Amino acid sequence: MKFNKLIPELSVSDFKKSLNFYTNILGFKIEYQRGESNFAYLSFQGSQIMIDQGNNDKKSPWFTGILKYPRGKGVHFQFEVKDTLAILNRLKKYKYPIKENPKEYWFRKGNYLIGVKGFLIMDPDGYLLMFNEDIGTKKISKIKPKNL
Repeated sequence: MKFNKLIPELSVSDFKKSLNFYTNILGFKIEYQRGESNFAYLSFQGSQIMIDQGNNDKKSPWFTGILKYPRGKGVHFQFEVKDTLAILNRLKKYKYPIKENPKEYWFRKGNYLIGVKGFLIMDPDGYLLMFNEDIGTKKISKIKPKNL
């Protein structure tokens, strides 16, 4: 396995609950774990994250303060996936709540629009997760300048 250049590590409040959510509900793969320290390295269709319950200890060098739900305020994690419907079906099977139902998003990059179909959920600790499926690009004929 090749490690990504950036790998978020999420401090979780209940390791077993989070591991179940990421692996059994969403379908992430456990690349490796250290059960004795409540840590797991997970992957999903090319994305990688770590979950760790040990960062809640004030003695840990990773401790930055008391974490309250929802954790990760001000940041969300985007996962590019092959099929958003398959993930949605898994979430429905487990009656897991969807924060924002699937919709198309178009973002300008130069003279093109990049399209994704995506939805939002929150993990058990309130980390905001977005799953996106590529739906193509469109050329923009003219970009209208904003009024100055």
